[in-house]
Amino acid sequence: MERIGLAASKMAQGNLLKYNLFVVGISCLFAIFLFVISGFSVLAALFLISLILRSLLPPEFSSNWVQVVKMSLISLAVVIGILNVLAIIKNIKLGKRGL
Repeated sequence: MERIGLAASKMAQGNLLKYNLFVVGISCLFAIFLFVISGFSVLAALFLISLILRSLLPPEFSSNWVQVVKMSLISLAVVIGILNVLAIIKNIKLGKRGL
């Protein structure tokens, strides 16, 4: 999280408004990157689990995988959103002191 502030500080070159915009932009891009990588891993794991369990479970369980995927991706989005908000709060500056 500290790296976001360091990168934004180097790019803003003393401009407070640019610094805050860069903090928000970098943290949002990082959150999207994390969501894509983690979401792919979750989908791959759920796909492998469904392949393994397809022969063991009754047929009515096969329609519930869509809800499982939705719920897991929603929970992943909430966790990444909370981390994104924490990163923004940690790095945002309200005064020129410390930039």
